[in-house]
Amino acid sequence: MSNRNNAVNWPAHGGQVTALLQHFGLPAYHAFEDVSANLNPLGPPKWVAAWLAQRFDGLSRYPAPDYRAARQAIAADNGVQPEQVLLTNGGAEAIFMAAALHAGGRALLLAPSFGEYVRACSAHRLNMTEHVLHAPHFVCEVDDLLEKATNADVVFLCRPNNPTGTLMSLDTIKDLLAHTQTTATQVVVDEAFIDLALGVDALTPLMERYPQLILLRSMTKFYTLPGLRLGYVLASESLITTMAAHQPPWSVNHLAAELVAPLLADRAFARQTQQWLASEQPRMTEALKAQGLDVVPSNSCFFLVRPEAAKRIQGMTSARLFERLLRHGVLARHTYSFPGLDGDWLRLALRDGPANNRLLKVLHDCLC
Repeated sequence: MSNRNNAVNWPAHGGQVTALLQHFGLPAYHAFEDVSANLNPLGPPKWVAAWLAQRFDGLSRYPAPDYRAARQAIAADNGVQPEQVLLTNGGAEAIFMAAALHAGGRALLLAPSFGEYVRACSAHRLNMTEHVLHAPHFVCEVDDLLEKATNADVVFLCRPNNPTGTLMSLDTIKDLLAHTQTTATQVVVDEAFIDLALGVDALTPLMERYPQLILLRSMTKFYTLPGLRLGYVLASESLITTMAAHQPPWSVNHLAAELVAPLLADRAFARQTQQWLASEQPRMTEALKAQGLDVVPSNSCFFLVRPEAAKRIQGMTSARLFERLLRHGVLARHTYSFPGLDGDWLRLALRDGPANNRLLKVLHDCLC
């Protein structure tokens, strides 16, 4: 096999399209459908473009420093107080601020999981320990998690987990919170995909009983606005005050802040998204398996897959499948940048019905 499949030679992030095309000797104009990014294919809501254009003049003014209106809308949507909400420049800023609370301390991370936790902890000099989720089901072993959490200042979780799509159960979360309450360990749960998940129990009711719980949210995935950078933190009032001290002034731009309330008010868009997810997610789960893929049971809008054992024996690795898909006009997400996966799997984002059908057709052609 070519050394192009060596992890050292792969672009570090799956979204580096130009680098990936160059990596495989493809021209910059090579056409492809992108199933590498986990975004709502129904968004952004159709009214957003005109709404932003009408408020362009607002860019000549500084945003309100406390983002009161946005925080009130988020608080009402989540059943908490505005003082328990911190608006952030996307989910990434929230992750870095959560890590800053424990600079120089000890962090427990799950692997594989979202790479920003490692970057944030490294930036704030945290000593990191991993709790490994083992293939092929990536289920969390509770006893090991609790034991390792005992020696940590903070635990970072992703629910649903990215890139596996798996969902830590509410019982496991409660066990972890009860345990960490006795060890003064903070629990940070990144819920960037909570609005794009099936069968999820809300954690907000646990915040009052467990003040060490911090919830991170992203609004860019659900509303397909990754370029706008919009997220928020839910936590106790005292934790929000402490985290806000680590945030640069006017971190969130005027348009993003003003957009929060109307986005949350668009219930029709939320219902439409849930209907799409409830229909396409189980359909694609079975369809991907029928293509000859191992599919990790997912609760969200993306799937972690690899060629089944018989195909791997015949030489069809995930790296080879990635290249075939790209040459056939489909960009998947490689997993060389996820610790514990080492490129052995691919992540595929759920799209709308026609796009999903095209993906299935290309997968069939590439796996034959």
